[in-house]
Amino acid sequence: MDIGTAVKDRILELCKERNITVNKLGTICGVTQSTLNNIVNGRNKSTTVSTIKKVCDGLEISINDFFDSPLFEGLEQEIK
Repeated sequence: MDIGTAVKDRILELCKERNITVNKLGTICGVTQSTLNNIVNGRNKSTTVSTIKKVCDGLEISINDFFDSPLFEGLEQEIK
């Protein structure tokens, strides 16, 4: 799995846990619908840290909480 797919899957996972749609997430966190749709549809493989931070702020979680998921295990080599 690559980092883009892990970010996409994590956003979808968090939406499901909170029973909200991706569109609702965009409204909550102030990220445009097109940006979130590009992420969750796999068209954006390099989500910015600022976008992830906005998502985290909207969901009231820390960036550490966002990345504290098995989805990100084993990605360290790719990031380097």
